[in-house]
Amino acid sequence: MTNRLYYTEPYRTEFDATVVAVGVIDGRTHVTLDQTAFYPTSGGQPFDTGTLGGAAISEVIDREDGTIAHVTSGSHKIGEVVQGAIDWARRFDHMQQHTGQHVLSAAFDRLFGVRTESFHMGTLSATIDLAREVSAKQVATAEDEANRIVWEDRPVAIRFATAEEAAKLPLRKESIRTGPLRLIDVENFDLSACGGTHVARTGGIGVIAVGGSEKFRGGARVEFLCGGRALNRFRLWRDSLAATQRFLSVAPEEMAAAIERMQADSKAQQRTLRGFQEKLAIHEAHALLEKAWGQAVIIAAIEGWDAQGLKAIAVAAVAETPNLVVALFTATTPALVVIARGTAATADAGAMLKSLVAQFGGKGGGRPDLAQGGGLNGTMAQFQDALQLLLPQ
Repeated sequence: MTNRLYYTEPYRTEFDATVVAVGVIDGRTHVTLDQTAFYPTSGGQPFDTGTLGGAAISEVIDREDGTIAHVTSGSHKIGEVVQGAIDWARRFDHMQQHTGQHVLSAAFDRLFGVRTESFHMGTLSATIDLAREVSAKQVATAEDEANRIVWEDRPVAIRFATAEEAAKLPLRKESIRTGPLRLIDVENFDLSACGGTHVARTGGIGVIAVGGSEKFRGGARVEFLCGGRALNRFRLWRDSLAATQRFLSVAPEEMAAAIERMQADSKAQQRTLRGFQEKLAIHEAHALLEKAWGQAVIIAAIEGWDAQGLKAIAVAAVAETPNLVVALFTATTPALVVIARGTAATADAGAMLKSLVAQFGGKGGGRPDLAQGGGLNGTMAQFQDALQLLLPQ
């Protein structure tokens, strides 16, 4: 059993310990100590990092036997006394997020009777999954209440209780653990069983900012950021907003309407462009047919057209000549390709494309009468030779 110093001293950054076991698992060295301040992955909170005897710690694992394994790049011997040093920036970030989660979850529970089902701390933000859906107004109200508790700078105490004692306490969520419980007590607001690291006062959380919420598995998933993470997100949004404002030349409060207008204008222009492209495709198809008068196969590279344009040209050409097979490529490499056949032709466009992809790379698919793909690396002469071998003789 490893003595867990972080249970009572979450602000401790250095400690001395004795190595009690060393093993190699999957090529990685696992070191077990008689005591540790390193927090292992548990309860939605990631592990601490730092150094052990000057060597980097890449993972900390909570074992079922009650010991903690430190995955390290160093070489250690049983009985050796080593010094551990915690990466404080990472530890404090986790403390802010975890205590912030307790406060935010308690706010949802107290205000709306909505329980938190699970908690996950990512590298950029954290999430809680609520038992039922919540409205945007409820999310904002809970956020306000949580920050009230943060700014009142209430004490956050660590308590221990037996299972019998805990059963008589107003825990926010009943614990499924047996034996003595470690409790995190946010003064007059939240009491929860938890093994994680927490700030000593709610003011240490800094701020609790909700990044967004969405429906999730019959309930709701709420993303939030505390302390330094909230500051980093604010800086990202501030810089993005400032850049967008410069491009649009509008006030911040007018940006949403300006973007909406731009999107509407863009869609209108795209519809107009598609209409012109379809008309031009018909002319391009006629030019191909005139150039290849009497041929049953047209294989050509056309400049200035995208996949949709190539498709329009090919479909227009085979509509004019039912026994025709058309394979059109872009002039750039890697090439796009569209293969189409008329109603009287027997070639399999999908099979032809599959063969081209097998020879020249890329991807694509389609039906016997129409197929398209892209990413083909080859010359036009190579494409022509390959297709000639695939066509019915």
